[in-house]
Amino acid sequence: MVCTTVKDGQECSFMTKKGCGFNSGACHKIIEACAGCQRVVNYTDGDYCMVFPDPATKWRIGNCNMATHLKVETTKGAAKVNPIKASKRGGGR
Repeated sequence: MVCTTVKDGQECSFMTKKGCGFNSGACHKIIEACAGCQRVVNYTDGDYCMVFPDPATKWRIGNCNMATHLKVETTKGAAKVNPIKASKRGGGR
């Protein structure tokens, strides 16, 4: 259904005929960690996340999995080698 509380006019899975069914009856504003994300939308009373109604819960454990402003660092080192497979490869020559 279409949201009538905070994100007026946008589709929301929490909206029912009785109103917003999310905890506390409305979406929560973004937190500092969300600043710079492409999924943040500015409405008349503040900035909100397009994906999650309560962004603080996504950041409570670690990084938000939908954050577009974070760069994932990978370690470029030697690839992990399975010792059993390595011993089989080297012994057959």
